Amino acid sequence: MNLTPVSAGHLMTRREQGVLTITMNRPGKLNGWTMAMMNALKEVFEKANGEDSVKAVILTGAGNYYSAGVNLSGTLKLMPPRKLRELIAENNQALFDVFLGCTKPLLIAVNGPAIGASVTSATLANGIIAADNATFSTPFAALGVTPEGCSSVHLPRLIGEESAQRMLGAEGWKPDAQQALAIGLIQDVAPQTELMERADYIVRQWLEEGKQRELLAGSEIDELRKVNADESQQLADAFLKAAFLKHQAQFLWRKKKFMPSMVFWLLWGARPLWKLWL
Repeated sequence: MNLTPVSAGHLMTRREQGVLTITMNRPGKLNGWTMAMMNALKEVFEKANGEDSVKAVILTGAGNYYSAGVNLSGTLKLMPPRKLRELIAENNQALFDVFLGCTKPLLIAVNGPAIGASVTSATLANGIIAADNATFSTPFAALGVTPEGCSSVHLPRLIGEESAQRMLGAEGWKPDAQQALAIGLIQDVAPQTELMERADYIVRQWLEEGKQRELLAGSEIDELRKVNADESQQLADAFLKAAFLKHQAQFLWRKKKFMPSMVFWLLWGARPLWKLWL
């Protein structure tokens, strides 16, 4: 068994009897996905793909949150609008391609609240187990952006059209662990203190059964890669609309993150000029 930090401690990894456990290790930041965190995830997944000794992968988080999702203030910078749009689309597509590209059976162990991309990416695994205090939030409509992580196609297939609309639409339904289990978003629930023990048991059962990498709800990887590419273009367009930029500026200002807030205020204020060159 080993416990190894990855990319300045953004992740911790442990390998035991063929099972690689990856732990997002920024609990003070709610395991939010900055560029550094996303690059670390890409690094460790690609490494696992290339190692025959890794038979299965578990992804979880340290602390009280699984992940607060993508940290927008830490990923968007001032740059020419066309370049910014391309960067948003490329980064979003690359993030979910990391999960779609995982070649080993993958279990997500949700140790607490999960938000946004951390929810949709989890649905791209073989399965999800959650702690009994977990919640699942996909507040895309509230943010004024379009669905991502293949959720426009894969989520209705997984949990049904009605439940998917409740989560992705204006209602912004945030199911708890038991509700998520009932609708099929997750496949198991455990007390928080027993989550990792249960996750390890599930994965070892998979290995005994010879389980291979596969997606839930009968989705196919090639299909979802195309969905991811299309959604990423739509999301990039939505991110540069006035409503989203203003919402982010106001949100960050309330959080006293004044410099990131100013980036969004500047993008919003200058939008009547630069949108002509998109």
